Amino acid sequence: MSKLDFEKPVLELEVKINDLRQMSSKRVTLEPEVKRLEAKLEKLKHDIYMNLTPWQRVQIARHPKRPYTLDYIRLMSDEFLELHGDRLFADDLSIVGGFAKIDSQKVMIIGHQKGRDTKENLQRNFGCAHPEGYRKAMRLMRLAAKFHVPVICLIDTPGAYPGIGAEERGQAQAIAENLRDMAGIKTPVIVAIIGEGGSGGALGIGVADRVLILEHAYYSVISPEGCASILWRSSLRASDAAKALRLHGEDLIKFNIVDEIIPEPLGGAHRSSEETAANLKSALLKHLKKVISLSLEDLLEARYKKYRNIGEFIEQK
Repeated sequence: MSKLDFEKPVLELEVKINDLRQMSSKRVTLEPEVKRLEAKLEKLKHDIYMNLTPWQRVQIARHPKRPYTLDYIRLMSDEFLELHGDRLFADDLSIVGGFAKIDSQKVMIIGHQKGRDTKENLQRNFGCAHPEGYRKAMRLMRLAAKFHVPVICLIDTPGAYPGIGAEERGQAQAIAENLRDMAGIKTPVIVAIIGEGGSGGALGIGVADRVLILEHAYYSVISPEGCASILWRSSLRASDAAKALRLHGEDLIKFNIVDEIIPEPLGGAHRSSEETAANLKSALLKHLKKVISLSLEDLLEARYKKYRNIGEFIEQK
């Protein structure tokens, strides 16, 4: 498992416990020592993971072993039929989507997808979508609306791809059109931020009736490094920026930006993909049940009011 600096004491103790278990035998039992170290490990994990700084939580959100969209689809759904292409330019592999069934509920699942190794990361563009990715996502949402199927969007991106080709093909327009069209799409939409929720890249599939966020995921107008580069002319102050941005669930709940924080296993989603997926599935089904019960008119009105109520305007005298 990849090590984050603050995780090293935990991982080293886990290795030591595993070694003792392998050395233990019927002749020489090391079980008392194993139990003592396990108790020490639980206390250490609690002390570290219950007192994480905002920057440390950003690092967990980016952990390379953290489950991605396709992992959650595999763990949550009984069936999944992936659909490809934007019917205009290409199939952007950094956004995946298709029809799925979660228990008995038919849904359209769309989400950012990162890679597990260098080759796949290049194919998936590190989860940074091109314009065709956002146009594919909207094509699938319109298809879902046509068949009265609710949409689930899983956000996990540092941001939309800022390359010259993407800009030439209308990156800003693609995202803007998604914001406009998702606001009025005639089917329920649930969004969950499962890792990184960076800038317009996240917003491109982020307008919804309910917005959920995993405990250590973040949702922000800019990455901590980008913010630090602008404010202090140095990305080395990313930890200061992460604190100032207030980008985690507890603050986002207060700002009425997200509706629920979904708990992760102690240490982060990468510690148990199955437990995290079960928590995410339960939350998604709970909120789907509520929004599906609304009439289309009430659904769209509530969605409009949700976004109109975000933020505050101060009138100057």
